Amino acid sequence: MTNAKRTAVWWIRRDLRLIDNQALSAALATHDQVIPLFILDPALLTSPYVGQKRLAFLFEGLRQLEKELREHGSRLLVRKGKPLEQLQAIVEETLSEVIYAEADYSPYACQRDAEILELLPLKLTEGVVVHPPGSVLKDDGDPYIVYTPFSKVWKKIPSPSKVDLFIPPDKISTPDNIKSLPIPKEPALSAEALFFPGSKEAQARLEAFTASKEMPICQYGKGRNFVDADGTSKLSPSLRFGMVSARQAAVSALEAVANAPDKDARKGAETWLNELIWREFYVHILYHFPRVRSQSFRSDYEHIRWANNEEDFEAWCEGQTGYPIVDAPMRQLRQQGWMHNRARMIVASFLVKDLLIDWRWGEKWFMQHLVDGDPAANNGGWQWTAGTGTDAAPYFRIFNPILQGKKFDPDGRFVRRWVPELADVPDKHIHAPWEMDEAAQKAAGCIIGRDYPTPIIDHAFARERTLEAFNIAKDKD
Repeated sequence: MTNAKRTAVWWIRRDLRLIDNQALSAALATHDQVIPLFILDPALLTSPYVGQKRLAFLFEGLRQLEKELREHGSRLLVRKGKPLEQLQAIVEETLSEVIYAEADYSPYACQRDAEILELLPLKLTEGVVVHPPGSVLKDDGDPYIVYTPFSKVWKKIPSPSKVDLFIPPDKISTPDNIKSLPIPKEPALSAEALFFPGSKEAQARLEAFTASKEMPICQYGKGRNFVDADGTSKLSPSLRFGMVSARQAAVSALEAVANAPDKDARKGAETWLNELIWREFYVHILYHFPRVRSQSFRSDYEHIRWANNEEDFEAWCEGQTGYPIVDAPMRQLRQQGWMHNRARMIVASFLVKDLLIDWRWGEKWFMQHLVDGDPAANNGGWQWTAGTGTDAAPYFRIFNPILQGKKFDPDGRFVRRWVPELADVPDKHIHAPWEMDEAAQKAAGCIIGRDYPTPIIDHAFARERTLEAFNIAKDKD
């Protein structure tokens, strides 16, 4: 085909948005026409780490992006196949001069992009994180492997402001008559889904959390750990797919810090900003140490003799461990594809430290079920809890599931919602229902061992077993 206008491809990966999209901005700055392209990569779609809920969220997100593009006079092009082959085809069909994409930093993405860079005019911009790998380093050029010094240097780097955020033009010119596949209809987003995808939804969530009159971000430090409260932003799925940029999230957090009415409110907003920096820290770790996808960061803990009991693992997956504060979030995960961050730590600690099951089993299960499943953050979180990672909690820090329940779900509201068998159990027994006597069990309509399982393991025994296993592994190294 002939093409008198200069044309660029905007290769959409983890940036399903128009606002503050640096790849789209670069394409529009230098070319007359832009081709928004999403490639259905079989290597990702069929990965054992990809779950149906996350795919449904992605596909509906693509439909929302398509609507936005139509509002700007453009449209979304969809192709399926190996990215290199599909990009070669689209460049030949449209005589495009360049392909713009936001850099990604997972091992797969790095290898994929390196191969394409050798053969095609691919230009990578920033956007997945605020400060990309290589920009936050020690004085000797080595990467940080501990969060606190990383965060201090991260904060010293000049931060973007609102004026730096790209606003798309009213008109985005896209060539006609380019063939496109339909966006897959299956898996479909459930009517009970906790999150609705799309940039507009993400913008609304960010605004409500950081800039509304109530400014929930200012209460984040106090309320974020209570699993029965709505104290988090719930922006993680949007950040996972770039329906809102990391840069805009950071700008909003910094503005909230600056506008906080008092010291406590400012501390709350700073706490949320620190969570964004944790996200970036794990992206950097995965980039600099790609082996963590399959290995413990701390090599001495590769020698742990895991119990890896499959029946115990199945009970954990099904939310049938007999520990309510473990079972409730595991059931929520299966139904909604999301879990509160405190609950993630609790259930991860139980799997690794109580059941002595390899953290990689849990990491994979989470990736299969989480809508916001991100290879860097998920891996980092699991290794942190397991005590095998970088900025790791000591291996001897083992969460007591009963105490965690009492502290972070004090009235048992969260447990009762997701474990209805325990709906009528009194507050004093809700996190240890097996302690009820026979009369109390009958009164609550919940016979332990029949209506709800007895604990699959004794926590005190499990703690000692885990300490021994970790100590033996350390001695072997």
